[in-house]
Amino acid sequence: MARTPVIIDQWGNPIQRSVLKEEIAGPTLTGVRSPIAGYPGDGLNPERLAAILREADQGEPLRYFELAETIEERDLHYAGVLGTRKRSVAQIDISVDAAGDDTASVRHADMVREWLTRDELQEELFDILDAIGKGVSLTEIVWDTSEGQWRPGRLEWRDPRWFRFARDDGRTPMLRTDAGDQPLPAFKFVQLTIRAKSGLPVRSGIARLATWAWMFKAFTQRDWAIFTQTYGQPIRVGKYNAGATEEQKDTLFRAVANIAGDCAAIIPDGMVIEFIESKSVSQSTELYEKRSDWLDRQVSKAVLGQTATTDAIAGGHAVGREHRQVQEDIETADAKATSAVLNRDLIRPWVDLEFGPQDAYPRLRIARPDQEDLGQLADSLAKLVPLGLRVQASEVRDKYGLSDPEEGAEILMPPRVQPAPPPGDVPIGDPALQQQEAKSATGATGKDQKTARVETDAIDRLADEAEALAAPAGDALVDAIRELVLRADSLEDVRDGLSALRPDMPAEAFARAMQLALAYAELSGRAEIADRSN
Repeated sequence: MARTPVIIDQWGNPIQRSVLKEEIAGPTLTGVRSPIAGYPGDGLNPERLAAILREADQGEPLRYFELAETIEERDLHYAGVLGTRKRSVAQIDISVDAAGDDTASVRHADMVREWLTRDELQEELFDILDAIGKGVSLTEIVWDTSEGQWRPGRLEWRDPRWFRFARDDGRTPMLRTDAGDQPLPAFKFVQLTIRAKSGLPVRSGIARLATWAWMFKAFTQRDWAIFTQTYGQPIRVGKYNAGATEEQKDTLFRAVANIAGDCAAIIPDGMVIEFIESKSVSQSTELYEKRSDWLDRQVSKAVLGQTATTDAIAGGHAVGREHRQVQEDIETADAKATSAVLNRDLIRPWVDLEFGPQDAYPRLRIARPDQEDLGQLADSLAKLVPLGLRVQASEVRDKYGLSDPEEGAEILMPPRVQPAPPPGDVPIGDPALQQQEAKSATGATGKDQKTARVETDAIDRLADEAEALAAPAGDALVDAIRELVLRADSLEDVRDGLSALRPDMPAEAFARAMQLALAYAELSGRAEIADRSN
């Protein structure tokens, strides 16, 4: 009886099919995986931030992940550039390369291609790319076995707060459970790590860098708000007479205090309210704005590698193009990392579960197609195909995005070139045009057609005579060389034989043929010159 092969994951752990059919990392209201998060960003200062980061380094990243989530919610600039980087990869078309040309490999690749057409895939990729900010993301694979098959039903993003990393290496993710931290089952999670720098996953995310910038920016914005509240409006000064009573003073104070919000007040006759405006408010506010903008630019550099696509800077189109190229390099790196993880944690496990272990597996690729100069390709084909270059028509159609023509469809054809009428034929049409075309066809401008035909026949007879005289000599030379090659045992024998070759051929015939050929060439040249001059 055949035994079912044991399937193991990339870390050598055997799979448990019963576990794969369940969701194991969802939230629990009363357990340790609570969907309700804390807000460690409230009242954040350098001392508290250092303590949060130190906790994460020592194996408890809960507050760090909560803080990373808070920054994305409260900092508009950070949320914008981080979302741009995620979406630039999530919306790239995905292709699948079969492991080979055999039927099984093509079947496996077609299965993956069909699954990639799901509408939910782009959102799932966006969630998987949460690793860009936090350094790591863990996505649970919910397998669909409703019809006896194995198929990824959906990819569920799981909050990184519900995981820890093993104390012994700081890299192996562990699922928080009421019974303690548990290792992740095989073939159950897509684990993506994208590092802004080398190091442990919890210390390599961009959020680790952005927390400091966000905290300093929060200080600046708070001071800016206080300054605006204090000096953004003119100072109200109330003046009362020396003999004013306490009741009159209270009335004046209420008027001064309320006039900023209500813009209206009443005071007794004889009292005065003056508005004193600050003359240097605009210069003072520039300091806060410049500092906030500077911190935003540093965040742009950390997330996108450049600032031209997010901030208005000088430099023109050339600088923008260079900065965009840097962003494209980062996009390519993210796409390659995501492709590698999906191949390792999703595609290979799926094929193993559905068809058993294979020698080779289909490969998923997230990449933008190379931009090819189709105009240059068309020029090259126009030159090389007439020289004998064989090109597959379907490959050319694919490059231009053209489909194969259907049966009975109207096909574009090259225009037909009408052959020139032979000499002596009279074209049909205008009589004056007929006479002009007849003269051009015969090359007999200024002469009648009969004379032109006689000259042409004479030249043709010279050519025929030269060919007839040279034919016997040429045949004899070809026969002698053929016999020499057949008898030779090496290339050296052929070389020596050719140097000593003296075939028996009529030399007089060759000389006569050369004379006639020279005469034919001279007469042909003169006829062509005369035709062009006329």
